[in-house]
Amino acid sequence: MASSASWFCSLLALFLVFSGTYGQLSPNFYSLSCPTLLSVVSDATSQAILAEKRMGASLLRLHFHDCFVQGCDGSILLDDAPGLVGEKTGFGNVNSVRGFEVVDAIKTKVEAVCPGVVSCADILALAARDSTVKLGGPTWTVPLGRRDSTNANLSQANSDLPPPFANISGLIAGFAKKGFTAREMTALSGAHTIGFAQCKNYRDRIYNDTNIDPVFATNLKSTCASAAPGTDAKLAPFDKQTDLVFDNKFYDNLANRQGLIHSDQELYNPGGTQSQASVVSQYRSNSNTFFNEFAAAMVKMGNIAPLTGAAGQIRLNCRVVNS
Repeated sequence: MASSASWFCSLLALFLVFSGTYGQLSPNFYSLSCPTLLSVVSDATSQAILAEKRMGASLLRLHFHDCFVQGCDGSILLDDAPGLVGEKTGFGNVNSVRGFEVVDAIKTKVEAVCPGVVSCADILALAARDSTVKLGGPTWTVPLGRRDSTNANLSQANSDLPPPFANISGLIAGFAKKGFTAREMTALSGAHTIGFAQCKNYRDRIYNDTNIDPVFATNLKSTCASAAPGTDAKLAPFDKQTDLVFDNKFYDNLANRQGLIHSDQELYNPGGTQSQASVVSQYRSNSNTFFNEFAAAMVKMGNIAPLTGAAGQIRLNCRVVNS
């Protein structure tokens, strides 16, 4: 009788683990409930990038900005509503994060085949991976089973998203707060091998920083005036060499003092700390090292405080909490 009870408890424990009750994510979470999920998200992400290649960087950034604010829970997708203040107006998000309509489109396609099953947070995680791959970067297995939050945190969006003017000590501390080492922080920063930044985020660097290539700065000044708010939204690529290809050229730029924003260049500053310069040099010289460590860091990031089991909900519309 005792052995039967033990056997039953073991089976129950195994069931609870795979059902998410213990908060564990699994790559196979939707293998029965939504077996076509991966192909649906991949196809929809491909269509979005085909329509606008820059969208790949935007989807990757959405996942990052989601996970760094109260965990990977889809909170960044919520619109302001009565009784709910979203995160979209946070300093690091306002007039900057984009791709919400693409997430809506992916969600619609997923709902068509698996209604009420897949979270918006999981869609973000998959779209970030697929975007990276489609732009030439590494792949990784995405653990799944996240659920969506029913609230957002504007205050944390303002405090926890790394600002473009951060120094190296601030960057290391900010990433450490989320459980990352300085090396993992440098790997994740390599996401800036794709995408663009607005003039308002690099203006101070090109006019006031000393750790910058003067020709690089002069070229940027032609479209980003020192005191002209009208140029705030002017875009420049993070990686001036291959702005729409996920590779390791970002680290070349840093070594040449051509990082677009101050916080990126802080990873390689001959006039200051050298704590990350050796890591930058390793990634610069070996793309496989960068790809492998970036992929591992992305899996780790996707595991920041996910809601699982009975926590949260599966939002039917990623922008609003279920009524």
